[in-house]
Amino acid sequence: MEHINKEVICMDADQGSDDAPREPAIAAPPFLNRHEAGRALARVLRPYELDSDIVVIALPSGGVPIAYAVARALHAPLGVCVVRKLGVPGHPDLAMGAIASGDICVMNPGILEQFRITREVFDQVAQIQAAELRRREFACRIELPSIPIAGRTVIVVDDGVATGASMRAATASMRQQGVQRIMLATPLCAQSICRALSAQADRIYCLRRPESARPISESYEQFPLVTDDDVRHLLRRAAAIPLHT
Repeated sequence: MEHINKEVICMDADQGSDDAPREPAIAAPPFLNRHEAGRALARVLRPYELDSDIVVIALPSGGVPIAYAVARALHAPLGVCVVRKLGVPGHPDLAMGAIASGDICVMNPGILEQFRITREVFDQVAQIQAAELRRREFACRIELPSIPIAGRTVIVVDDGVATGASMRAATASMRQQGVQRIMLATPLCAQSICRALSAQADRIYCLRRPESARPISESYEQFPLVTDDDVRHLLRRAAAIPLHT
């Protein structure tokens, strides 16, 4: 266990020690798929199973299968925070920022400077993604009952953290909605990003914390696209989870 500002809990074999041997350059993916990773993350979060104050918040789309496994294990309600990554033109997997529900917008200054992104280009990408964000918000509202989160503790879940922009946008959205405590939970996040996010959240749970950032897909043997139908199916199932009262 390592404390970096606020609490960061890493379940790697090295327990987060910076003096531990580095991971091999080539290694088998640690997770079979999102469902397996979700179950592993749920086991780490079991201490919150009896906590009726907890709400699990998924970042659609990839975070929904992970968050569903967590919500089911904890018997906690499942909500969503719709976030859209703002990809660098020509490098869509690299986030120069992110937007989230509640007109939240965050930037990655280092990426903007590296690729010399102008404000005009940034705003154009943000406008395109805002339309998709509104569409997904509408679809999720249809499937999910209203879940009050003001004054409660939320566990924000995604299938991996690359630059941290989406998680930063999500935490800002949660703060805007008046949550009391924010915990971030993900199967994997690079060490430097964990350190940066620790200033945004009260606690971070991470199963794997590689030394350097990697594409999220490389940590899964199977990494299929999570479709709108997949999301709707899991949200309907989550609404039927027996909750602790």
